[in-house]
Amino acid sequence: MNYDYIVIGGYFLLMVIIGVIFKKMASKSSSDYFRGGGRMLWWMVGATAFMTQFSAWTFTGAAGKAFSDGFTILGVFIGNILAYVAAYFYFARRFRQMRVDTPTEGVRRRFGPVNEQFFTWVIIPLSVINAGVWLNGLGVFASAVFKADIVTTIWVTGIVVLLISLIGGAWGVVASDFIQTLVVAVISVACAIVALVAVGGPGKIITDFPSGFIMGPDMHFPILLVGSFFFFIVKQLQSINNMQESYRFLNAKDSKNASKAAILAMCLMICGAIIWFIPPWASAILYPDAAQAYPELGSKATDAVYLVFARNTMPLGTVGLLMAGLFAATMSSMDSALNRNSGIFVRSFYSNIFRKGKSSDKENLVAGQVVCIVNGVLVIVMAQFFNSLKHMSLFDLMMTVATLLQSPILVPLFAGIFIRKTPKWAPWVTVIFGLFVSYMVFEIVTPNVVAGWFGVTHLTGREFSALRLVDTIAAHLIFTLGFFWLTSFLYKEENDPYIEETKAFFEDVDTECVAGEGQSEFDRQQRKKLGMLTSVMGVGLILMVLIPNPWWGRLLFLFCALAILLVGYLLARSATVGDQKVFEMAGGSTSPTQTSHRHS
Repeated sequence: MNYDYIVIGGYFLLMVIIGVIFKKMASKSSSDYFRGGGRMLWWMVGATAFMTQFSAWTFTGAAGKAFSDGFTILGVFIGNILAYVAAYFYFARRFRQMRVDTPTEGVRRRFGPVNEQFFTWVIIPLSVINAGVWLNGLGVFASAVFKADIVTTIWVTGIVVLLISLIGGAWGVVASDFIQTLVVAVISVACAIVALVAVGGPGKIITDFPSGFIMGPDMHFPILLVGSFFFFIVKQLQSINNMQESYRFLNAKDSKNASKAAILAMCLMICGAIIWFIPPWASAILYPDAAQAYPELGSKATDAVYLVFARNTMPLGTVGLLMAGLFAATMSSMDSALNRNSGIFVRSFYSNIFRKGKSSDKENLVAGQVVCIVNGVLVIVMAQFFNSLKHMSLFDLMMTVATLLQSPILVPLFAGIFIRKTPKWAPWVTVIFGLFVSYMVFEIVTPNVVAGWFGVTHLTGREFSALRLVDTIAAHLIFTLGFFWLTSFLYKEENDPYIEETKAFFEDVDTECVAGEGQSEFDRQQRKKLGMLTSVMGVGLILMVLIPNPWWGRLLFLFCALAILLVGYLLARSATVGDQKVFEMAGGSTSPTQTSHRHS
């Protein structure tokens, strides 16, 4: 009996149930569908903020990089951690306080309608490209597991993700993200524990890692590693804290919940950063020829190292659980992108431009669902295209897309929150200038040219990739961000036709947002429904104890199941406590606190 298929089937069934259960909450209005009406609790928002930074690429491309290069992969995730620290102290609550349903509505309030249209037609294609990379990463892994055609795998998995996003809207997306966070945590912790036992402890990873754990192979210039760490931090700071990605925090019920969500995402990232990569680090010692297990993947062969570890070391059923974690990681990123793109297109183009403000809310809701389908198909096609790039590893592919295409677009969306006086043409001109900077770095000022400035005549493949990353991010930090800042000196208030709208925007951004009336009922529903779903997942994990494994394998699944059941119990209990408070308020024993802050 193939237990892995049973585990994956059970996971997909749970995801469909989530979409159905939250369908009613997502179908009340377009705002509910696109961002849950801004009524979500911090632990749901924090889970989705964490999971949208986490895709199958983490288990594939990033794991392959950890397998070959050791410690240096943590640079990306240290950047994530520090970015969420910045979100807690500054960005998260301000994004929630924009009081909009979609990121491009925030762009309109900040920069005017021309920039809203510009970024609408820039953000959507970029999201499709990124989601294509994520889906391709999942397809690479899934095809290796099931010995199936990768194109077929991409279509099947892509359609499943699309259906889940389509059914539940933002509520279904965020609820599934919370459940998927638990799935990823279970598989990551289980694999990490077994890997440490198998390799002989963390000390063995450091001392026995091939080619050196800190530096890794083919790296003769430590300054490149230092530069990579620093510029990864810079890159992730603006990759997470920009108006395009603000949709994570638009879901929160108020400013405080948005900030608390950022802290939760930071804590999860701290715990995960080390845990995720223990298995590939251990595999470099235990299975140094792991990359040869799947030669048909070409340069992406190392991306299947997690699979090699799970099949050789973990108990039966773990590969299915690992695949569930991979589906979870990709679904969380892809369904969020599909939901966001639907909101952006409908609110910023269909309703305002195409229908000229005459469409009803119900019509907007239906239009959003249609756009979700179209975007899903485009993502699948893009994933097929990336599959044809056999010469690029998933890590290099992800970094190329992020640095050359995404960085120029994010500069004005990141800096526009704190550089507050800029001409209305500054954002779109900055993006065009930034794309020119990317072209110069890619074609003219190449890593070999930069190395020549310092008398270096030869770079290894790894050094070339690291220098290209540093070169590109540094160029955008100095020139693209510098260009946007310099435009502020050309700003003239008397020439600004949208000055009142901009002032109102920043007044909102600086004013705390508090939950509206009736929020307690939404809080109760979130706790109750997710408590039930989490408990169902815990019961499913308990059933994995029945799989014929060694005693330690059964015990491992039992501990994982008990941890999930504890979370489900606590959520269900908090919902019961919430019911009691609502009853007391209805009976007049307590009264809502008056506040001078504005609702949204």
